Amino acid sequence: MEHFAFIRNIQDWSDQYPWLEMLTSLSILILLAVLANFIAKQVVVRGIRKLVSKMKWANSSIFAEHSVISRISNIVPAIVIMNGIVTIPHISGKVVTLVQMGAQAFIFLTLALAISEFLSIFNLIYQRNPKSRNKPIKGYLQLVKLIIFIVCGLMILGTFLKKDVFTLLAGFGAMAAVLMLVFQNTILSLVASVQISSYDMVRIGDWIEMPTLNADGDVIDMSLHTITVQNFDKTFTTIPTNKLVTDTFKNWRGMASAGVRRIKRSIYIDQSSVHFMTDKEQQKLKEFLLLDQYLNTKHSELESFNQQLSNQASYNQRRLTNLGTFRAYVEFYLNQHPGIAQNQSLIIRQLQPTSEGLPLEIYAFTNTTVWKDYEAIQSDIFDHLIAIIPEFGLKVYQAPSGADFKQFSAVSAVIAEPNHPLV
Repeated sequence: MEHFAFIRNIQDWSDQYPWLEMLTSLSILILLAVLANFIAKQVVVRGIRKLVSKMKWANSSIFAEHSVISRISNIVPAIVIMNGIVTIPHISGKVVTLVQMGAQAFIFLTLALAISEFLSIFNLIYQRNPKSRNKPIKGYLQLVKLIIFIVCGLMILGTFLKKDVFTLLAGFGAMAAVLMLVFQNTILSLVASVQISSYDMVRIGDWIEMPTLNADGDVIDMSLHTITVQNFDKTFTTIPTNKLVTDTFKNWRGMASAGVRRIKRSIYIDQSSVHFMTDKEQQKLKEFLLLDQYLNTKHSELESFNQQLSNQASYNQRRLTNLGTFRAYVEFYLNQHPGIAQNQSLIIRQLQPTSEGLPLEIYAFTNTTVWKDYEAIQSDIFDHLIAIIPEFGLKVYQAPSGADFKQFSAVSAVIAEPNHPLV
C-alpha cells in the first residue's frame, strides 16, 4: 500500500507541472525511436546483409554502394514517432497532427528513395550482361524514377493539404495546358538540367566547344535557364540550358582526365623529291644514332627478299626510299622524345596524295594537357623535323609565292636576250 501511495504522490506532484510530464513523455518517445532505429540498423539490417552476401547471385560491391535495406530501416523510428505522439499528454492536437503529417511525409520520401536505389542496383546488375550495350535501360529507369518522385511529391502535398492524390491530379490536369504555355522555357530548362545532371554531361570548370553558338572555353556558371562559358579570348557566351541537350557540343573533360593531349598534324612532302636511296646516302644517314640499327635491319631484310628475285629485273627488287627512312626516323625520334606519352598510340602514316604534296601525318599524344606546354612540345617536334628533312633528300611542299614568280620572270628575261648562250 505504501508503494502505491508513493506512486500516487508522484502523479499528484506531476499534475502540478504538466509541461514536465509532457517533456518526460517526449523524451521517452524519442528514446524509444532511437532504440528502434538502433535495433533496425544494427540487428535487422546487418542480418539481412549477411544473408544476402551468402547468396550466389548477390554482388557485395553493388549492395555496399546502394543500401536499399538501410534506407527502408529509416521508416521504423518514423512509425514509432507517428504512433507514439498521440500518447503524449498535455500536447496540442495541432502539434500531434503536424508531427504525424511530417512523419508520414518522411515515410513516403524514404520509400521513394529506396525504390530509386533498387532501380539503380537493377541497372548495375543489368549492365553486366553483354546484351546491355545494345539495349540499355538506363533511360527507362530514369523515367520510372521521375514518375515515382512526382507521385511521392503529390502524396506529400496531399498529406499536408489533407487532399486525395487523385483530386490533386485532376486539378493539375486542368491547369497543365496553361502551365506548359506560360512556363515552356522553364520546363524545357528544368528537363535539360535533370538530363545534364543525370548523365554528367557538363560540370563547372569543363572546357566545352560549341561552334554553332561560338562557344569555346571554360564553363563558369550553370543555372536553370543558362550556362555561361568564358571563351579563351576572355569573352562570355551564354548558352540556353536545353541547347546542350538538343545540339552537339564537345567536352574536353576526357582529355583532362586522361592527362594527355593529341597531336594530329601533317608535313606536306614534295613528291618529286621522293627517290630510292643510294649506298652513299645510306652511309651518310647511318651517322644518325636513331637510324643506324634501322638501316642495318632493313638492309638485311631487303637482301634476303631480293635474293629470291635475283632472276628478275632490277626494277622489281625492293630498295630503300628516303621517304620510308624519314618515316622510320620520325617514329624513333618520337619514341625518344620526353614530351610524348609512350603508353598512348603513336602512328606515322602517309595520307592520300594531294595537289599540295604528300601528307605525312604524325598521330601522337603529349604527356601534358597544359596548353602552353602542349604547343611548345608540338612546335619543338615540327621545328626539328622540318629542319632535318633536307638531310634525307626530301623537300617540304610550298606553293610558289609572288617572289618566286618575280625571280622566274627575271631569269626568263635574261635567257631571252639575243647574246645569251642558250639562245
